[in-house]
Amino acid sequence: MKKLGILAGVAGLALTAVLATSSVGSAADKKLEQLKAQGFARVAIANEPPYTAVAADGKVSGAAPDVAREIFKRLGVGDIVASISEYGAMIPGLQAGRFDVVTAGLFMKPERCAAVAYSEPVLCDAEAMLVKKGNPKGFKSYEDVAKDTSATIGAPGGGTEEKLALNAGVPRERVIVVPDGQSGLKMVQDGRIDAYSLPVLSINDLMKKAADPNLEVIAPVQGAPVYCDGAAFKKGDEALRDAYDVELAKMKKSGEFAKIIEPYGFSAAAAMSTTRDKLCSAK
Repeated sequence: MKKLGILAGVAGLALTAVLATSSVGSAADKKLEQLKAQGFARVAIANEPPYTAVAADGKVSGAAPDVAREIFKRLGVGDIVASISEYGAMIPGLQAGRFDVVTAGLFMKPERCAAVAYSEPVLCDAEAMLVKKGNPKGFKSYEDVAKDTSATIGAPGGGTEEKLALNAGVPRERVIVVPDGQSGLKMVQDGRIDAYSLPVLSINDLMKKAADPNLEVIAPVQGAPVYCDGAAFKKGDEALRDAYDVELAKMKKSGEFAKIIEPYGFSAAAAMSTTRDKLCSAK
């Protein structure tokens, strides 16, 4: 009898665990239906262009909200309603239920990944190189610059790009310190350096202003760090996050993702070069 009692107790605990798991899953599944019924998703933004922005008429734009708006539309949720929040208040607000999702350039870090359920990468800032059209020296990485004994690369003094080039083996005399973006662009145009390196957003902004068809951007630089955000959902809303990821993957594959984010200066290739798992486990 005692043995039967123990078995019954174990079975009861197992059933309780199954019911608890089922309850969590059921709650998560209901989240999308709730959003469909209310007709909008509440998103947290920072009003920091080009990631997020609020126009004078109150319309929410920016790369992250534009992606979220399109994905939610595909999921049957008509629109997004944004609240401006400080970065430090976004995750607590999400956990407290004040937002349904954070779409604000909140870069993935292991500690944040432990607190929220991120989508796959959306907006990334990575390293880029500005070179002559056609990339005549075939640069894909800082190591490629190091291997070409005649190649020179420009970078801001003391910045990440200078350190990455030196760490890749480019000799000090071939890493040219450049005071500002316009100077770097002009030096590539004049052939005084073979490449100029800055983050993707900065390089793309330079290219947009220069409108020079004789220049080309290489991004992301292979082997260099990539920093990405993703749509951040409350823990327990993984079913909604997974549905979001399905539509995001479709948009990346079709090219629609690139059409939304690249006019803002972001690189779709950078977002597709890494994964949530890699970014969340990075040290």
